Amino acid sequence: MIRFSHLGVASLLAVLLTGCSADDVQEQGAAATADDSHETYTAAQFFQTTSYRMGGAGPYAFSATSGDLLVSSDETGVYNAYRLDVTTGQMTALTQSDDRGVYADSWFPEDDRFIYQQDGNGDELTHVFVMTPEGEVTDLTPGEGHKAGFAGWSSDGKSFYVFSNERDGAAFDMYRYRAADYSREVLFENSEGLDLGSISSDGRWVAYARNNSNADSDLFLIDVTADELELVNITPHEGDIEYSAMGFTPDNSQLIYSTNEFGEFSQAWTLSLETGEREVLVADDWDVMYVGYSPSGRYRVSGVNNDASTDVTLTDLATGDAVVLQNVPDGDLAQVRFNRDETAIAFGLNRDTAPYDLYHMPLGGDAVQLTQALNPAINSDFMVEGEVVRFASYDGLQVPGILYKPREASADNPAPAMVWVHGGPGGQSRKGYSAAIQHLVNHGYAVYQINNRGSSGYGKTFYHLDDLKHGEADLGDVVASRAFLASYDWIDGERVGIIGGSYGGYMVAAALAFEPEAFEVGVNIFGVTNWLRTLESIPPWWGAFRTALYAELGDPATDTDRLTAISPLFHAKNIVKPLLVVQGANDPRVLQVESDELVDEVRANNVPVEYVLFEDEGHGFRKRVNRITASEAYLQFLKTHL
Repeated sequence: MIRFSHLGVASLLAVLLTGCSADDVQEQGAAATADDSHETYTAAQFFQTTSYRMGGAGPYAFSATSGDLLVSSDETGVYNAYRLDVTTGQMTALTQSDDRGVYADSWFPEDDRFIYQQDGNGDELTHVFVMTPEGEVTDLTPGEGHKAGFAGWSSDGKSFYVFSNERDGAAFDMYRYRAADYSREVLFENSEGLDLGSISSDGRWVAYARNNSNADSDLFLIDVTADELELVNITPHEGDIEYSAMGFTPDNSQLIYSTNEFGEFSQAWTLSLETGEREVLVADDWDVMYVGYSPSGRYRVSGVNNDASTDVTLTDLATGDAVVLQNVPDGDLAQVRFNRDETAIAFGLNRDTAPYDLYHMPLGGDAVQLTQALNPAINSDFMVEGEVVRFASYDGLQVPGILYKPREASADNPAPAMVWVHGGPGGQSRKGYSAAIQHLVNHGYAVYQINNRGSSGYGKTFYHLDDLKHGEADLGDVVASRAFLASYDWIDGERVGIIGGSYGGYMVAAALAFEPEAFEVGVNIFGVTNWLRTLESIPPWWGAFRTALYAELGDPATDTDRLTAISPLFHAKNIVKPLLVVQGANDPRVLQVESDELVDEVRANNVPVEYVLFEDEGHGFRKRVNRITASEAYLQFLKTHL
């Protein structure tokens, strides 16, 4: 259900980057002119794509009985669980929710029971469920007001692990469930409220993390089979260094962890659980995002964040050779899953001009596309590939972003533009398909997804440049991007607006309040307006992350003056440009009152304000009908005011 005043709006967040110069984009753009044939599509057509997510983060993505993949899809408009036949591409629904999304995690090792998660329409209070082949459902984590999640299978397949904060809202304890009857035992009680890291498949080792600040952390290892449980700090260090657990090797002999100890970017290292010896596993000139293995450990999969695109390497450790993916278009790979005997893989592929699709490939053979996510009514030739460009900001810092040029834009027909700010703080806009962005570009709006200072993915120095300077240093980049966009002869420098969600929504409100002439319009999607209230209302399950957030933004108990100074709500009298605000009523991160009060304040200025409230959404809109309403609202608002 939605409630709105006059208009409607919403959308999730970002998509971005991959490297060429501004001159390159200018030259490439000259090829597309207003004379080119061009079709425009509605938001409903763009969002009539089908989203897919594979289950089986452990070894059980493929069914033991049929070999079918376990996937989640919003084919009906709401996420449900499906089995996907890898030989025919046939999808068979396993759940029929028409309200709350169902997110599948794993098949059982020997039968077609499966595990999934579901929350209460965006409240993020997920529970863990099991469904039998006959459709019988068991809530493994019953009760009210707590959050739980699936943490993987034991190596023998006789038990699985679940984390839950039912004992203490600020602490995730680890439980072991018997696969046969769902009886459970506490594996580790997280009495210190540490952040969950990983658990070994033999159930012996549990890794937790502690955030000392937003630049410094520690990893702790617990041997849960010991007579007396002890938290062992395995990362003693001096200075600011970040550590996080990536998992364990398949034989449980080593912990894999990430660290930025040795340079600007994070590397993957191993720690021998027997000898304590450490070795670098994967290192690159960019952040190593993840490392994983096939069930037997023969194959290793690693991902690197290369300028906001993901470079994936699949290595056969028996030969040392890279596995070549045959018949696969260029794009970002994700969710590589091995079948039970490691003769084939499934994976996802995401591109700017095509949504995330699933593929199946016998090792040594050609990949076959299993899904067709893009609405067949849309001609992909009319979609636009984003190009990475960088500009010198107010202090000379090179700031990256992805620029989308409308096909009909030219020097004779310059396009209005929107600066799109990602969520976070500390997020990153990345390459890939965005229905909301393609919809705007298809209707003639240039979009620049800025990765302003403070964004992740560009080294730890860049990431921390906005610490305790939000609404100032980062906003300066966003404002400076306007002049950069105006330097293109195919962009109308007099018609530039700003749009973003969550932290990006905050940047929208901040730009309009603190730099009231910088942009012609703003679209604020569930953005923070009062940092004092937001930081005080952090959900309890964020636990130690609160420490890191306070280090980056400030402590509401001691930094009241600064947080008041950077909160747009207290400066809303300065807002003079049209504003569109979007909010989910169930949002536990940015409360509805944040948007309610901003709308009231700006309306008192006699400034055009449109407000859309989705009664059945939280932080990020999950229902297709709401995303369609939102995207059409963006377009109508911009047509009216930009």
